[in-house]
Amino acid sequence: MIQITDTQKIGVGFAAFGVTFIFLGVILFFDKGLLAIGNILFLAGLAFVVGLERTFRFFFQRHKWKGSGAFFGGILTVLLGWPLIGMCVEVYGFVILFSGFFPVAVNFLRRMPVIGQILNLPFISGLLPPDSSS
Repeated sequence: MIQITDTQKIGVGFAAFGVTFIFLGVILFFDKGLLAIGNILFLAGLAFVVGLERTFRFFFQRHKWKGSGAFFGGILTVLLGWPLIGMCVEVYGFVILFSGFFPVAVNFLRRMPVIGQILNLPFISGLLPPDSSS
């Protein structure tokens, strides 16, 4: 069984609060204060969960510079007071950074009872990457 340290538990809490604040900031018409707090908490949570060194190694790999630049540029744009533009740039960077992980996540979700049945419907499965388990 995997042991989770107290630091990682704190990181999960920070990341969860970060996502919650970002969600509330978007729901409340791109409130720049909530978005800024959410971004900072999410990044702090990520660093606590995987470690500071691994976080830096992830974001600053040569082939991920474009995604990292867009992600951090979006965060900076939100902090400077342009929340709508900043979130658009940030989402673009997030998609570029984690595009290699999306097929893995979709294949995991396809194995879940209710979500898997929904994702395997013909009109939805045509939009998603093919199942690599077969």
